[in-house]
Amino acid sequence: MADEEVPAEEVAEEEVEEEEVAEMNVLDALKEVLKKALVHDGLRKGLHECAKALDRRSARLCCLAKDCENEEYKKLIRALCAEGEVSVIMVDSGKDLGAWCGLAKLDADGEVKKAVRTSCAVITDFGEETRALTVLLDYLQKQADGEE
Repeated sequence: MADEEVPAEEVAEEEVEEEEVAEMNVLDALKEVLKKALVHDGLRKGLHECAKALDRRSARLCCLAKDCENEEYKKLIRALCAEGEVSVIMVDSGKDLGAWCGLAKLDADGEVKKAVRTSCAVITDFGEETRALTVLLDYLQKQADGEE
């Protein structure tokens, strides 16, 4: 009987892990993917760097801040993304996007003390394959299927 209980507990643990995968939301996944891309030198920040990466067709994913005041800026980035068939994820705040891209000073507790705002970030290299990347790519696939 003890042998039968051990596999049942393992199955229960696996179900809990699967639920955790489902619970990871897109923004948390995006934060993790941006940090991995930053570590692997695959992250471009700001209009100039992003426009160059999009123009070279080396971009894999683009993040654009919703609170960007300059409509021409947003229009340019969206046009370059459409031309290169790059997915765009809209982020609520440019300050959040800047903090996620590493443009922030942290205090001793690891909390953001001061963040520089950026309206655009482009990922050219995802780095390593992670659970967050899978969640993010699944979300983008669902968005693409919904548009068609």
